[in-house]
Amino acid sequence: MTSSKSSGRGRGRGRGRGRGGDFRSGRSGQGGSGGRGSGRGRGASYSDRGGSSSHAAPSQAHDPNLSRPGGDNGGSHAALIELLHRLDGKQYPAYHDIESSTKGWVHDAEGYRLYIARAQSDPFAKPTRCRIVVNSATAKFPPVAHQNKIRSVALGDYLNRAFYQCCKAMGADRGAGEGGGGQGGKGWNGPKGGDIEIANPSQNVIEQTAVRVLPSGDVVAQFTVNLPARGRTIQGHRAAQIFDKTLPQLVQKALVYPSLEQAAVTRHVLSVEDQEWVRANLDARGLVAFVPDGAVLPRKSGADDSPMEDGMVDNGHAGGPQLVRFHSPDTLRVSFDLPNMGKTLAGIGIRKGITLIVGGGFHGKSTLLSALQVGMYNKIPGDGREFCVCSPNAVKIRAEDGRNVSQVNISPFINNLPFGIGTDNFSTPDASGSTSQATNIMEALEMGAKTLLIDEDTCATNFMIRDDKMMQLVHKDKEPITPFLYKVKTLAKQGISVILVVGSCGDFFDVQDTTIMMDCYSCHDVTVHAKKIAATRAANSGVVAAAKGSFGNVTPRCPIGPAFKPNGKVAVRSKKVVAYGDVELDLSALEQLVSKEQTNAIALALQRLAEMPAGSKMTIFQVLTQLNSLLDQGDGLDHLSAKHGQFDGTLARPRIFELAGAINRLRAEGTFSQLTRN
Repeated sequence: MTSSKSSGRGRGRGRGRGRGGDFRSGRSGQGGSGGRGSGRGRGASYSDRGGSSSHAAPSQAHDPNLSRPGGDNGGSHAALIELLHRLDGKQYPAYHDIESSTKGWVHDAEGYRLYIARAQSDPFAKPTRCRIVVNSATAKFPPVAHQNKIRSVALGDYLNRAFYQCCKAMGADRGAGEGGGGQGGKGWNGPKGGDIEIANPSQNVIEQTAVRVLPSGDVVAQFTVNLPARGRTIQGHRAAQIFDKTLPQLVQKALVYPSLEQAAVTRHVLSVEDQEWVRANLDARGLVAFVPDGAVLPRKSGADDSPMEDGMVDNGHAGGPQLVRFHSPDTLRVSFDLPNMGKTLAGIGIRKGITLIVGGGFHGKSTLLSALQVGMYNKIPGDGREFCVCSPNAVKIRAEDGRNVSQVNISPFINNLPFGIGTDNFSTPDASGSTSQATNIMEALEMGAKTLLIDEDTCATNFMIRDDKMMQLVHKDKEPITPFLYKVKTLAKQGISVILVVGSCGDFFDVQDTTIMMDCYSCHDVTVHAKKIAATRAANSGVVAAAKGSFGNVTPRCPIGPAFKPNGKVAVRSKKVVAYGDVELDLSALEQLVSKEQTNAIALALQRLAEMPAGSKMTIFQVLTQLNSLLDQGDGLDHLSAKHGQFDGTLARPRIFELAGAINRLRAEGTFSQLTRN
């Protein structure tokens, strides 16, 4: 961008901060006149302080969430290395000379082109994003390995893992002072940077932007390089070593088919495609989930998603009981003939309808449900949960005290609140356990959920059940809540299946279709026994009465675009927390989020939502369905990052349910209006 003559030049001589810019109105602040000198203080690039700068016109504040364009130099690989040597000893901003956003630096000998986005502003800033495109003639992956979308995603996932592991094995992920190169310097004047990082893959195989395989067979890898310096002085010779030696080695070891264990590549791709095939065939078989015999469901710990090993207790120490692998009861066993792996896979088929998972405490009920709630994601070979698949439109439901609710019709569950408060258009910044759980169900149904996964441990008791004794004491006219127990049958009539972990209330036996018992991690079909117990006792009178009625209405809502404009910088703190301007967005209740990279994509999607016109009548379902279709097109997830910086390798695709979950939880005024029918 061009510089205005009247704007400050970087860190100007004046120290006055001046008047802060108005982010929402687009007005920029002006530098203060206090302190020393002429008062040309920090400009609009420090948008939280206001002021003008050399990067933006004085009349227009810079949006801190939009990236500034990088330079577009380029040429041969030799020219890049020569340039880096020339930059040695210069001030850090001179690194901008290596930026190449579209031309690239061509390494003919190694068969790839390197692109470098806007270089980081100083050694302590976020590392510089880079992209390498390895041409198909060099990569040499057989076309059959990426002949369709799911194989391409699986192959990209394998290569992401290979690149990540090679970085660690070579020490390329360690910068100066971390054992990467022996520099060991610390402090302002010591050596810094030099590390290469790529997204750390999870146990799940998800579409992502770290490594992709294009239909042409070209391999695209996106990663960061922390450009090395001593203090603010460029270490050009060390940078040249990274780009001339380390990167070519990484490409050869991780992104070229002849260098990889080809049998492992094939096994990975075909396993993922077979898992996808089983999931796609659930509906036709009348199933909502499948768990194969021999599956390893327990994890090492709450912080380690890898499989538990034999003799290991939950805290990861040896000396525990032998691992119990899953085994299906004969009465519920189904089988699938896998199209690629050439074998028959048998296991439990969980049918559509209402399924209860019962058993004593610590016997594996929640462990089974935890495997199912991530069963919409394919797993890597060796995870233990390969082929533990669940309907792709299954949503985990829980109570969520204190969550934000905007314009949701929760009247199917909650009505007749004291003081005449309505619930057909319910909003609150601080939902109770029961209103939050009702909201979570209604929002899931609004987005097209067909299976609800529920664990009573994380539910509001008064929302789930009410027995006859309590009904005798508290008349139904005085109780606003219609318990889930009363409504579950009406949901099933509408084609909504429920898998419910329950251990404290036998009243659910009156409504179940299938009951599974977990006993010391062994699975048993106790459906007949549960039905006999229900038949020998009077049914819950509320269940009997409610079964004759209808569920109620799901009211569609329209997001109001301007309400989602962040008031400040957006930063993803963790998988579960997003700093969205001046609002902290808590996603901890979205238990089916499995990576921070998914949260990164959600944060970008929220900002895209802000571009919608205020009067739009598109429902949240329509908006996110349209976005999903956009992500299915050629550039995929890059559509989300187009305005927020090139070559973002830190994105993974979330489901529309988690996207909607984040949108629904954002604490902002006027985020939704209900769709009114004319």
